[in-house]
Amino acid sequence: MSNESGRLFVVATPIGNLGDLSDRAREVLATVHRIAAEDTRRSGQLLGRLGIRGRMISLHQHNESERVERILSCLAAGESIALVSDAGTPLISDPGYRLVRATREAGFEVLAVPGPSSVIAALSVAGLPTDRFFFEGFLPARTAARRRRLERLAGQPHTLVFLEAGRRVPAALDDLAEILGAGRESAVCRELTKRFETTRSGSLAQLAEWIRGDADRMRGEFVILVGPGVEDRAPAAATVLDTATLLQMLRAEGLGAKAAARVTARITGESANALYDRAVQEG
Repeated sequence: MSNESGRLFVVATPIGNLGDLSDRAREVLATVHRIAAEDTRRSGQLLGRLGIRGRMISLHQHNESERVERILSCLAAGESIALVSDAGTPLISDPGYRLVRATREAGFEVLAVPGPSSVIAALSVAGLPTDRFFFEGFLPARTAARRRRLERLAGQPHTLVFLEAGRRVPAALDDLAEILGAGRESAVCRELTKRFETTRSGSLAQLAEWIRGDADRMRGEFVILVGPGVEDRAPAAATVLDTATLLQMLRAEGLGAKAAARVTARITGESANALYDRAVQEG
């Protein structure tokens, strides 16, 4: 393939198994003028194993803004650039958004070279509904911030997808179980495409217990998937009240906001804290 001048290629690279790199990705990486990499050392190892010698420039969350102008200058000079992350598809919880946006706004072509993605790989094997899903990415590391974020997600009627580092998985599962419901159908995917790839299904409470059963289960990179609540999957019968109506009726009967939220949560399985906030807002 001849070099494609003045173009930015967004190239997906393996998340574990080198065999997942497409022929097109290999060809693009071998022929572009430069490769913008999240970690030049890690990407350099990948390229070395592929027998590719590429001129690399670092582009990560701490220097992306300043790198944009340099890369735009290279594109203006007719150079082709490949953007890669440490693993998987760039921009998906990885740097690159500012560069892609600026490149498009500057009038240069941006081309996708699709391939591995831990998010799509996990959805494909977890056995949870995939017709609609909500990708959250990494939750906040601090407990209070993480719980606040989960409260906001409690009403999402789709499969939820999270990324997490191994050491934080137990605490994340505990918070997910408490806020979204301990019986919520879920799955944990660990080290996808790698030697110790594991996918475990069960309720959030079961998964929280399982992960603590062996220290080795906490190692590696994880995708956590939480299926829709039962009330979100099954069509409601005509006689079943929706959450908002039930909350309003209980308030009309004289229950305070906290009590009405607690009763509604028991009936619907939704978050009591989120229902309380709604009750207070609606008066």
